[in-house]
Amino acid sequence: MDKLLKGIMRYRSTKKNKMVEMFKRVKDNPVPKAVFFTCIDSRMIPTRFTQTNIGDMFIIRNAGNIIPHSQHFMDELTTNEPAALELGCVVNDVRHIIVCGHSDCKAINLLYKLQDSDFASQVNRRISPLRAWLCTHALSSLEKFQQLELTDYNKPLIFQAETPLRKFVAYIDPENKFNIEDKLSQINTLQQLQNIASYGFLKRRLEKHQLHIHALWFDIYTGEIYYFSRAAKKFVVIDEENVEKLLNEVNTYYS
Repeated sequence: MDKLLKGIMRYRSTKKNKMVEMFKRVKDNPVPKAVFFTCIDSRMIPTRFTQTNIGDMFIIRNAGNIIPHSQHFMDELTTNEPAALELGCVVNDVRHIIVCGHSDCKAINLLYKLQDSDFASQVNRRISPLRAWLCTHALSSLEKFQQLELTDYNKPLIFQAETPLRKFVAYIDPENKFNIEDKLSQINTLQQLQNIASYGFLKRRLEKHQLHIHALWFDIYTGEIYYFSRAAKKFVVIDEENVEKLLNEVNTYYS
């Protein structure tokens, strides 16, 4: 609290007036460009690494950047994530949804351990809300990971895209740069695109290409950010060499 309160005082003296001016500019006509799902990890600061500003994005955070599949909810109700999708994409007509996973994700590291049946037991779920959350909403990611594991991490995985008939192929870490849990994190990030597409209130927008879903992945130890390229069928680092190619892909694929 000492650090937080002193930080607020620095904000008052250095940033407050400028931020109030920005709030005034977007007050009557905010035009957010994306609904951005990411993890609650304290190292993830999405407005920093995307250099976005006030009014640019809706940001939703939870343990493991998970969007529960609609099958878990009667009439698609009773949880924050689909409510955020409706607020952003229906009420505010935002056209892009981004799911951003990251390396060394503590929730995903725990998900990996849930392959141990004792660790994932009903008794342990009752005493751990985090384990219960992951067992309920992230086992589909773990199942996909186990499919990959059976092929010695060499074969591609298939994910549903915007509609049941639209799918994409994904090679997970084909250069074998990341550890096992990070491979699971990348799979989990892609699985959320499939979960998003399960919501009926988004169906028409997705079918008419009025709404687009993307995956980013942040390597917190190198600071590099990866975009899942459907053309390359893998996560590709966003850098000076690749950015024009990725922009062309986005403009072509999502036009």
